[in-house]
Amino acid sequence: MRLTDVIRRPLITEKTSVIREAGRTIVFEVATRATKQEIKQAVEHLLGSKVEAVRTQIAHGKIKRQGRFAGRRSDWKKAYVRLREGEKMPEFMEGA
Repeated sequence: MRLTDVIRRPLITEKTSVIREAGRTIVFEVATRATKQEIKQAVEHLLGSKVEAVRTQIAHGKIKRQGRFAGRRSDWKKAYVRLREGEKMPEFMEGA
């Protein structure tokens, strides 16, 4: 898997904003087949920051209805990436 395919997008919600401001943690939506080592390598290569730890979580898809028809959203994976002490937050995360 290529490094650019591992990280899909940063998750910017109220909860992740509080986590980011309280410490050195950034939250990303990642590929469902990505491992913690691949996520760590992708963040270090793409953002240029050293990673201390990676925690992952599977978010299960919800069942959604449109009238009498029911469908299911697909599962997705998110990663909580903690940067090492002294590493700076990437510029695109500063204003969010």
